Amino acid sequence: MGQTTSLGVSRLFTDPKTKAYDQLKWVKRDSLISNPMTGKPVFEQKGVEFPEHWSLNAINIVAQKYFTGTPGTKDRESSLRQLIDRVVDTITRQGLQEDYFESDTEAEIFREELKYILATQRAAFNSPVWFNIGAPGRSQQASACFILGIEDTMPAILNWYREEGMIFKGGSGSGINLSPIRSSVEKLGKSAGTASGPLSFMRGADSSAGAIKSGGKTRRAAKMVILNADHPDVEEFIWCKAIEERKARDLEKAGWDMNLDGKDSFSVQYQNANNSVRVTDEFMQAVVEGKDWNLRGVTDGKPVKTVAAKDLFRQISEAAWECADPGMQFDTTINKWHTAPNAGRINASNPCSEYMHLDNSACNLASINLLKYLKDDNTFDVEAFRHTVELVFTAQEILVGYSEYPTERIAKNARAYRELGLGYANLGALLMAQGLPYDSDEGRAQAAAITALMTGHAYATSAKIAHRVGPFSGFHKDKEGMLGVIRMHREEVSNIDASMVSEELLSAAAHAWDQAVELSSLYGVRNSQASVLAPTGTIGLMMDCDTTGIEPDLGLVKFKKLVGGGTMNIVNQTVPRALKALGYSKKQIDDIVNYIDVEKTITGAPHLKEEHRPVFACSMGDNAIHYMGHVKMMGAVQPFISGAISKTVNMPEEVTVEDVEQLHIEAWKLGLKAVAIYRDNCKVAQPLSMAKKDGDKQDNKASTQTLNDKIVVKGAVRRPLPKVRNAKTFSFTVAGLHGYF
Repeated sequence: MGQTTSLGVSRLFTDPKTKAYDQLKWVKRDSLISNPMTGKPVFEQKGVEFPEHWSLNAINIVAQKYFTGTPGTKDRESSLRQLIDRVVDTITRQGLQEDYFESDTEAEIFREELKYILATQRAAFNSPVWFNIGAPGRSQQASACFILGIEDTMPAILNWYREEGMIFKGGSGSGINLSPIRSSVEKLGKSAGTASGPLSFMRGADSSAGAIKSGGKTRRAAKMVILNADHPDVEEFIWCKAIEERKARDLEKAGWDMNLDGKDSFSVQYQNANNSVRVTDEFMQAVVEGKDWNLRGVTDGKPVKTVAAKDLFRQISEAAWECADPGMQFDTTINKWHTAPNAGRINASNPCSEYMHLDNSACNLASINLLKYLKDDNTFDVEAFRHTVELVFTAQEILVGYSEYPTERIAKNARAYRELGLGYANLGALLMAQGLPYDSDEGRAQAAAITALMTGHAYATSAKIAHRVGPFSGFHKDKEGMLGVIRMHREEVSNIDASMVSEELLSAAAHAWDQAVELSSLYGVRNSQASVLAPTGTIGLMMDCDTTGIEPDLGLVKFKKLVGGGTMNIVNQTVPRALKALGYSKKQIDDIVNYIDVEKTITGAPHLKEEHRPVFACSMGDNAIHYMGHVKMMGAVQPFISGAISKTVNMPEEVTVEDVEQLHIEAWKLGLKAVAIYRDNCKVAQPLSMAKKDGDKQDNKASTQTLNDKIVVKGAVRRPLPKVRNAKTFSFTVAGLHGYF
């Protein structure tokens, strides 16, 4: 183990004379989630105990998703204390057993500080930690993200199905690059037969994912499928989801239930995975220069088909415009920032594209609620943020050794390379609360500085842990690459505009990276990756975040559909705080907030100055952030992230395919590792929707009818039949399926 040293865990939030929980006021509430269509309860648990400041939305999420034990029995968890104790006590015991802490006293400080951080919604671990850690009878799987590898053999393909299913069962998601599977135009060995290609096997994996609820909860299994841009089947891959989405629209028009998790939606294929095309700089350069591009056989590498790079690129953008898939992953950039190149190249990502590392590897995630670190004077609490990074990152590291893994190969790599994914949520809310537009140089500089501080301090913490218990076992084989990437991160700090960020924050970020460079050169680092920016969907709600991950708010007022039924209203809590920071009086703030409650928009609100409208811009609506504002924000923070960014670039319905093409090119030029777009209403069912004023549907119907009345055409005009109408009903049976017409 070498020379040992204390990690230096200290108190900041707690008092040695008072337990963490005793600093909070606790209340009991009834948790109830109802189906809005029927009014029937989807989930109910009475008398659950939470801190008083937790919203009912957050309580419902935790009680439904994370409490363990059979509902209605004494084994069922009923208090947040039980949940946090189960997780934190397990981590602390493991830390003591593996000698992370110098003494029982240091371990107790760690335990109490971490419990306070979690109970006050300052941070949260990824869902599998809450599902599994410390829970009797459950696999102790802590990682949310897995990357699998595959070979061009039938046993390997069938093993992929099995491994992926076990990952879903544990509450996690996985990604895979199927490019090693020979294409549908290549021969099967010496036989006369032709291979079926990767898409045929995707169908089986898609059905498997649809059948398995993640973690045994009403939570979708998450998966990513990737194909390289030079694979002969890439064109079929590009269009596979768009074609199925067309089927879904036709089925919906025919009266089938194609809503999110609808009973008929399972008949549509390829809907349980995110798809991405992996492109190199060579391909993107060929697009820009108008050159040809070879699709190459998997077995011999010889050109099978030559296409215009621009045409293939156009197809990617057209399909993404039509159905939001595929995304794009920029292979050259990804591997440029690879910390362990001697262990193998990076071929794939997790389902949301934020974790990118070796095949057959794992990453456990945690996210910090940035808004909790905004002080009353509207400055960022650097000390508290650093303290939280240290504690949460250390907890994640301890979980690597404690966690169980779905396969021996993943377990070996996870423990050898110890990839972690610390990130944050509520960035959009933080910027809004500070009076900074998301799409502004000031907003991007603030985000870059915070991200730099987080990852820099995480790597410095990793080096301190390495000093105590040793670096990750693959470090010495990849020392040059690992330390080289850390220096690359440090160099990027110099590109943050010092005139737009507080001196305290920027100097703290620079110091964190200086420390990371110095300590890692002395002791190595315990973790080959330290940070990602995850979507934080469920844990964002757990922390009462207005905005998830790096995202701005979708809208100032919105609602979310829950898998398994039911909806939850989510009202932005940041607007009053932002208005106060911008100098509005209490009366003016009340007037503006009341206006938003009624009108579902800030446009036209009384007292609001025109120059302040961009502060309240959202992803969608009449005051929307331009889609390039999303891409620029990603470009600002990507240099300070070990992995990548899970981010949907929201685009309005009226954008063109050419707009999508330009966005993809700009994302590549800005140095992003991955990008995915979502054009409003491009899918039959979308899980997160804008709240609308009463009467909006009637207004839209009226305007559509007015437009039809003004259009003069020769011949028939096609109009959809009303959804409610008199009809005769006939019973029929086709292939054993009984239905009515």
